[in-house]
Amino acid sequence: MNQENQTPLHRPDNLGQARTAVRSMFDPALVTPAIVDSFRKLGPRTQLRNPVMFCVYVGSILTTVLWIAALAGQAEAPAGFILAIALWLWFTVLFANFAEALAEGRSKAQAASLRSAKHNVMAKKLNEPHPKSPIRITTSTDLRKNDVVLVEAGDVIPADGDVIEGVASVDESAITGESAPVIRESGGDFSSVTGGTRVLSDWIVVRVSVNPGEAFLDRMIAMVEGAKRQKTPNEIALTILLVALTLVLLFATATLLPFSMFSVDAAKQGHVVTITALVALLVCLIPTTIGGLLSAIGVAGMSRMMQANVIATSGRAVEAAGDVDVLLLDKTGTITLGNRQASMFVAAPGIAERDLADAAQLASLADETPEGRSIVVLAKQRFNIRERDMATLHATFLAFSAQTRMSGVDLPGREIRKGSADAVKRYIEERGGRFPQEVQNAVDEVARRGSTPLVVAERVNDATRALGVIELKDIVKGGIKERFAELRKMGIKTVMVTGDNRLTAAAIAAEAGVDDFLAEATPEAKLSTIRAHQAEGRLVAMTGDGTNDAPALAQADVAVAMNTGTQAAKEAGNMVDLDSNPTKLIEIVEIGKQMLMTRGSLTTFSIANDVAKYFAIIPAAFATTYPQLRVLDVMHLASPSSAILSAVIFNALIIVFLIPLALKGVKYRALGAASLLRRNLLIYGLGGLVLPFPFIKLIDMVITALGWS
Repeated sequence: MNQENQTPLHRPDNLGQARTAVRSMFDPALVTPAIVDSFRKLGPRTQLRNPVMFCVYVGSILTTVLWIAALAGQAEAPAGFILAIALWLWFTVLFANFAEALAEGRSKAQAASLRSAKHNVMAKKLNEPHPKSPIRITTSTDLRKNDVVLVEAGDVIPADGDVIEGVASVDESAITGESAPVIRESGGDFSSVTGGTRVLSDWIVVRVSVNPGEAFLDRMIAMVEGAKRQKTPNEIALTILLVALTLVLLFATATLLPFSMFSVDAAKQGHVVTITALVALLVCLIPTTIGGLLSAIGVAGMSRMMQANVIATSGRAVEAAGDVDVLLLDKTGTITLGNRQASMFVAAPGIAERDLADAAQLASLADETPEGRSIVVLAKQRFNIRERDMATLHATFLAFSAQTRMSGVDLPGREIRKGSADAVKRYIEERGGRFPQEVQNAVDEVARRGSTPLVVAERVNDATRALGVIELKDIVKGGIKERFAELRKMGIKTVMVTGDNRLTAAAIAAEAGVDDFLAEATPEAKLSTIRAHQAEGRLVAMTGDGTNDAPALAQADVAVAMNTGTQAAKEAGNMVDLDSNPTKLIEIVEIGKQMLMTRGSLTTFSIANDVAKYFAIIPAAFATTYPQLRVLDVMHLASPSSAILSAVIFNALIIVFLIPLALKGVKYRALGAASLLRRNLLIYGLGGLVLPFPFIKLIDMVITALGWS
């Protein structure tokens, strides 16, 4: 896995960050266009996409027509009362439009930022796929798939592609926001380059992999555009439920008018309920709160994913992340820091530990790998070995070779080698030396602990011997064990994927606290593991960056490809992590669960707070027809007209107050399904049931004081 852009594990925002987030939601640059869009969305076709709010929309038109009729002398109720109801119904529609427009506005702002990075640049097109081929200057828009271009220091990469020759340092900050440059070279898993990024040094030959309009940046812009968002399966199911509930209440409300007419005619007293009152009753009975915020919650979920520097191909992928049961996590760079660190010197019999440390440090002075540097540091810390005068040593350093699997240093009359146990054993035995059983036992013990053993040997005056073993340890990230414990509480199984042998993998898995591990992982093994979990009815998430990860990414329900990975991996996944941080998978699951929790919480609140509106409107609307209903007037509202108006005003304003929650999301907590249900019912169910009573009463008192009742 790539380790270029590692970030600390994310924790929930503190209070100050939460306040900043809420303030950013109502940035004038976002609010002003959202207000304009709220009026643009008043067209019938747009409103019809949300059936619940469409009922409110029709009610607004109907009450407006009734108000005009009242002005013409055909009054079923006072014209002022009808106008007040009509205005607040229009406000309800506009507030719902505003919530959706504000969520979309955040996505559009992100898309505009990405679009600013996309511009037409000059390209050095090659006739043949090598740097000395004749060059023809053209523009990026004229490039086609399989064209070959030369990109030199200072040039902008004109199109997405793969490096086929050369190596260069590339600034990808325009795409990822990360200022640290990355290395791109031919072959391997880090050959993919993105159009719009800039080469800082050296040169590369790039084979273009896309046609104009199909580039990664184009797809990113389309993905984050809120207007292009498709409803997710859960959202569609909830919409169907809300529509069904709305239809039932619509038919129930429609039957109340003939019942009222019959009752008044039979009793020869009272008044028939007005159409205005019935419209107000319907609007307050149907789940307008969640109906008005449902789309905004979905758009905000994708927007939060983008804020985490993750591009989701659809809301479906975000939603699937919230339902994940199994996480496949790569060991290197995700569970461990990615760089093995020297932790111990184990000297051979008859060798002082300081002598082993001295030889190991000498062999590592020219080793610029993290492992080599850690050996030098450990020798300094343990024995204060430092300040070597390399000029007087007359040292010749040997770089690590894949053939010898060793590195080392040659000094006058002395050779020092360090490398794998097998390679050093062969080096010693080929020169007539003996590899002690005690050293082999130390190698086996280090391996059992899940660490990597390196053996150090020296040859002096034709005598070759082993000096001892260096233990290189994979350092498990701080706090990762606690995160896995949180995931376990949520019912999510964690599986570590590694190429290490089973012994090493088991030791690291035990230290990290994962539930299971897949050792010596091959593409086929990853694929079969995912399929096995899916056959049990589980949703699986995994990360990957190489071409060999593509089959498993294509099979996984949530597949997060690293931006630094190959084109094949990015095409197989349904999310792309711009930071290329494998740990981000945990955060993605949290964002997905947060979206589902937000939708569930607001649905619970919406349905619960309708109960209070029943007690406000039903007694007021039908008290003259059915005097017995006066006992339901538990809030003792001033008059029937003020009761109906108070309920309608509360119904409109509650959408406004819940917009920040819909956009920011309910605070994520690592709890199981049963605990979340109890918490939802206690906070949002009970809160939704109790909260409207005092506020409707307060609105009624204000209306009465102003003389509007």
